[in-house]
Amino acid sequence: MKKTKTISMLAVALLAMVFVQSCKDDEEDPEPTVNEFVADDASFAGWDSWDLIDTKEGEDPSLAGAHAGNDSTSIRKIYVKDAQKPVDGMYPVGTLVVKHMKSDGMEMITAMAKRGNGFDPSNNDWEYFVIMADGKIVVDNGTVMRGSTGLMNGMCVGCHSKATTDYIFTN
Repeated sequence: MKKTKTISMLAVALLAMVFVQSCKDDEEDPEPTVNEFVADDASFAGWDSWDLIDTKEGEDPSLAGAHAGNDSTSIRKIYVKDAQKPVDGMYPVGTLVVKHMKSDGMEMITAMAKRGNGFDPSNNDWEYFVIMADGKIVVDNGTVMRGSTGLMNGMCVGCHSKATTDYIFTN
């Protein structure tokens, strides 16, 4: 009888420990994260083979001096990876856009990535980049050329916030 009582008490204690541990595991599990995409050098590789969605030529008064000059010789090509399109006015997380600009011997390649997960909610979670022809993110004097409000003193986000469709001027 003593042996049965001891085994029963051990079984109850073991079940209690399992229950307590499972409750702790539930408490320690973080909330599921919202979808997030973080672009890296590989993300922009082969950008010039993506879907060309627009080509603009000549001067554009809204650009001022942004994007490698702005004169009659300017050619701006906009590429989107995997033909992403806005849904209800918003591009999906993971959308990648590249703008290749040439103007009178100058050239610049800029990019955008829709990060998601609250990266920069006041600016629809877009991150901006300056990239090289091979898709690698430019590093200028030790500074990686990527970010949101801090990149180029907020010039990218300041201008793109005026776009009518989720920070993109071309749909």
